Amino acid sequence: MEMLNEFKTFIARGNVLDLAVGIIIGAAFTAIVTSLVDDLINPLIGLVIGGVDFSALSFGLGDAQFMYGNFINAVIKFLIVAWVVFLLVKAVNRLLPKKEEAPAAPAGPSDNDLLKEILIELKKK
Repeated sequence: MEMLNEFKTFIARGNVLDLAVGIIIGAAFTAIVTSLVDDLINPLIGLVIGGVDFSALSFGLGDAQFMYGNFINAVIKFLIVAWVVFLLVKAVNRLLPKKEEAPAAPAGPSDNDLLKEILIELKKK
């Protein structure tokens, strides 16, 4: 029974729920990016470089077929996702209020000052 309570506490933490929401949104975002790359960007790149469809690029070695065109598509998708995430983080950072830095602690006496004070006290004795 105690383990069940610990599990409830774990799930109720905000960071676990935030992570779950992030994963769900990330999966939906992946579908959008895949469509963007496959349906819009690859045809544009194909027009520029002469109608090449990256997904069809491959070479064979024996019975193995290496689909390096799919790898090119995956790299393009990654770069697009990374760029969009960068832009989102940049936009959120602009919108959120900046945290004020804590005021610097007042500087204490230096080692030399302390040694001078000790010397003065010793001379008084």
